[in-house]
Amino acid sequence: MADMTTPSCPCGLPGPYERCCGRFHTGAASAPTAEALMRSRYSAFVRLDAGHLLRTWHPRTRPERLDLDPGTRWTGLEILDTTGGSAFHSAGTVTFRASYRGGSLHERSRFERVDGAWAYLDGEFLA
Repeated sequence: MADMTTPSCPCGLPGPYERCCGRFHTGAASAPTAEALMRSRYSAFVRLDAGHLLRTWHPRTRPERLDLDPGTRWTGLEILDTTGGSAFHSAGTVTFRASYRGGSLHERSRFERVDGAWAYLDGEFLA
């Protein structure tokens, strides 16, 4: 039975935040797949964790700083498709829809490994 006092992870997977994306946010573990990194990055947007977003951004495309809007209320993540991005790949894509109060963001994100760890390279907005 789930502990009702432990908040579930914003990424949508079952289980508490600490054992899901929280371990990636603290650096206790690295995301094993591109999808896991995508989920942890979504959770970082929900929790306003710009540090995690910057740490997991590919060095070639990483901005110097990131200003997150505390007024954005993220309401859900739906993974629509993945290609590559497993332990056996050096690159992958994750197509997702992230919903927020008042709309949604539909993107195909590209990920590459940097020194063995998955990193967000860039994304293409989809209709």
